[in-house]
Amino acid sequence: MKVKRGDWLVEPGGRRGQVTAVKHEDGRPPYLVRWLDTEHEALVFPGPDTHIVTTADEAARLHAG
Repeated sequence: MKVKRGDWLVEPGGRRGQVTAVKHEDGRPPYLVRWLDTEHEALVFPGPDTHIVTTADEAARLHAG
């Protein structure tokens, strides 16, 4: 899993969080994530069922509405 700052992590239950910092230049975990449901920031090592939504995909989803 490789992400960029601003991408979103979505857990299997639908919990979403925005990546606020990536610790490695190549985009591998861990990531600092701000969870939408709690506004809490946490260092995250995503599980195998977690998927990435890029900033472009998220913008398209919000625009489509």
